[in-house]
Amino acid sequence: MSFTASFRQMKDGTRADYEMLAALEHEYALALPERILASLKKLDGGLQGYPVSRYTHSLQSATRALRDGADDELVVAALLHDIGDDLSPYNHAAIAAAILRPYVRAEVTWIVEQHALFQSYYYAHHHDRSRNGRDRYKDHPWFEACVNFCERWDQASFDPEYPTEPLERFEPLVRAIFTRPAHDVIFVGPAGA
Repeated sequence: MSFTASFRQMKDGTRADYEMLAALEHEYALALPERILASLKKLDGGLQGYPVSRYTHSLQSATRALRDGADDELVVAALLHDIGDDLSPYNHAAIAAAILRPYVRAEVTWIVEQHALFQSYYYAHHHDRSRNGRDRYKDHPWFEACVNFCERWDQASFDPEYPTEPLERFEPLVRAIFTRPAHDVIFVGPAGA
């Protein structure tokens, strides 16, 4: 059965409209893990030139995080850190962080949001730019965590020979994290953290 809200402007909506929309939004949110996994798979095409696709790079990053004993949130962050590349190549880190933010602790979101800047350490000098842009955050409490994320998992994951776990290994983690209640302080911490 299909129902459409009665309003043409949100200010004219009724309680019944908004209760119905909230129920539909809840149902839609339950399918979020599947949409995220589908978006991740789209990284198998797109940008060329690297030794592996962005999809394989994502799987390798997550595999390395998993094998390093990272917690589930960091493993999923490693898996999804480049998910914004397809739609926003020059702002992909912010897109990935925004996707994660309602479901994971602030540290993880910050690492993902800053990883592009920190990753430039490995190549910026080849474009006659400073490779030390990340140093503006050297006193940040999560600076070293982001350095490690990039060094151990991100920059190291372009190896076509690396024994990489398949997506199926990570699907349960994605489903577990993205079916959490959004913005729940149990997972994300207090507001403003």
